[in-house]
Amino acid sequence: KMPKHGPKANFEKAKDFKTTLKKLWIYLGKYKILLFLAILLTIISNIFALVNPILSGKVIDSIKLGENKVDFHIVYKYSIIMVILYILSAILTYIGNLIMIKVGKNVVFKMRHDTFNHLIDLPISYFDNNQIGDILSKMSYDIDTVNTSLSNDFVTICSSIVTIVGSLGMMLYLSPLLCLIFVITIPMSILFTKMQMKKTQPLFSRRSKALGALSGFNEEMITGLKTIKSFNQEENVLEKFKTVNKDATYQTYIADYYGCRMGPGVNFFNQLSLSLICIFGAILNLYSNFSYGKIASFVQYSRKFSGPINETANIFTDIQSAIAAAERVFAIIDEPKEGYNDIKDSIKLENDIKGNIKFDHVKFGYTEKIIINDFNLDVKNGQRVAIVGKTGAGKSTLVNLLMRFYELNDGKICIDEIDIKNIDRKELRSKFSMVLQDTWLFEGSVYDNLSYGNSQITKNDCIEAAKKAHIDSFIMSLPNQYDTIISENGSNISKGQKQLLTIARAMLLKSNFLILDEATSNVDTQTEMAIQDAMQTLMKGKTSFIIAHRLSTIKNADIILLLDHGDIIEIGNHESLMNQKGKYYELYQSQWDNNSLT
Repeated sequence: KMPKHGPKANFEKAKDFKTTLKKLWIYLGKYKILLFLAILLTIISNIFALVNPILSGKVIDSIKLGENKVDFHIVYKYSIIMVILYILSAILTYIGNLIMIKVGKNVVFKMRHDTFNHLIDLPISYFDNNQIGDILSKMSYDIDTVNTSLSNDFVTICSSIVTIVGSLGMMLYLSPLLCLIFVITIPMSILFTKMQMKKTQPLFSRRSKALGALSGFNEEMITGLKTIKSFNQEENVLEKFKTVNKDATYQTYIADYYGCRMGPGVNFFNQLSLSLICIFGAILNLYSNFSYGKIASFVQYSRKFSGPINETANIFTDIQSAIAAAERVFAIIDEPKEGYNDIKDSIKLENDIKGNIKFDHVKFGYTEKIIINDFNLDVKNGQRVAIVGKTGAGKSTLVNLLMRFYELNDGKICIDEIDIKNIDRKELRSKFSMVLQDTWLFEGSVYDNLSYGNSQITKNDCIEAAKKAHIDSFIMSLPNQYDTIISENGSNISKGQKQLLTIARAMLLKSNFLILDEATSNVDTQTEMAIQDAMQTLMKGKTSFIIAHRLSTIKNADIILLLDHGDIIEIGNHESLMNQKGKYYELYQSQWDNNSLT
């Protein structure tokens, strides 16, 4: 149903137009010459077009109504000039539009480039709090909206300004008295436009957010489609989609509904002006020497004067949408980068570092709720540390803190007695190899995926690592072997094969530390046993952290930590912990019993 009332008070506040426009100008300012040229062509084009109404008035005055005579010399002369000026005006306008399309393309390319580059440098916490679909919507839909506005609306506004000023000047030249009509109609039109802007500005921000939410929902549901089907949740998902889609549709509709009222409203005041001009122009013709040609010229200038105002009002909804879109994009670019709190003189780790790691009174929480209270651990070079515990005990959190994906609330973590806060993040992470439970492969060849992170790796190195990871035989069975293209995220191979590829990739990195976060979770028991020797080779000489649910895989660890709510409740090697017959013993026995049953 069409809404009967204006937007409610709970709509978002109007956007900061000035700040957003200043940020846009940073991009536009790089093309000042092209912008100046486009504006110059627009001015000249509109000046040519502004000359024609006065010429058409002279043509009309060449007709002697009482004498039934026409001065065809004047008609031909001014008609030819008018045709030439219209052709020149059209050509210049076309060139100006082409220039602005090029500027818009370059600006949008730079905006998308900056946005993506900035996204890469944002902390992991940003992606925890923002939907991937909404981020993608900002990079595609919102930036395209800005492009459309820059390519079309900028030239239109420049043209409108020139036309309005030029038309007003010509009308003052023809009849200052008739111009008094606009003293009444223009303020009424401006007041109406301001009132509509106040109502519509928040609505376009709501529309952008609703479309972003819809995009995020679509991305999430399509990614989890197998799970949805396996749980027979198609109907529930369709109902949720209907709700999200309905909201996005409504927000789009209501923004367009209130936005489209501006054009007809302004057009009403323009038509009112035209009617008054005709009435008072006729009166002036009766009581003065104000000719029919001048009346016709004045009417044409009034149309040129009011037309751009009406057109500007019509495109203002697009401008508001573009500003809302730009603001959403700049919201990403304005996010603090991951390295924003790094010190200037960061310490570089040497390749021959000892590899000692110390957790000293570490305290951390993703939100206000603290997960790790007072964690202390001293790991020596080459030791293998296994971390076990229930889900949510803080196992992966320790790894995230070690890699500086998140900052500590208190305490410190040191590598060779150097606080990792004083080490550049890229420098720190280059010393680690990681194999995660959530495998990630990109669209490219098997070789490209294996050599990811080290451009110096040869195909022979990849083959050797693949053999150690027991994935070489599978790769050799592929159509193009190591040159076979893996589809996006490895959807054309099994989870176990993806896991083995990531293990082989970790083997190829020349790192000092190794992190295995459920690295064999997607591998069957037989394959898992087969790659244990390879994993031992991989861990040799490296300080390693192993997160595992299968306790049978960590028997050879030097240190085993049993965590509960971020605290170490038991620590030791497998033999000592089994002799204690505590929580670790109970956990191991329960897994052994379950394995026996299967």
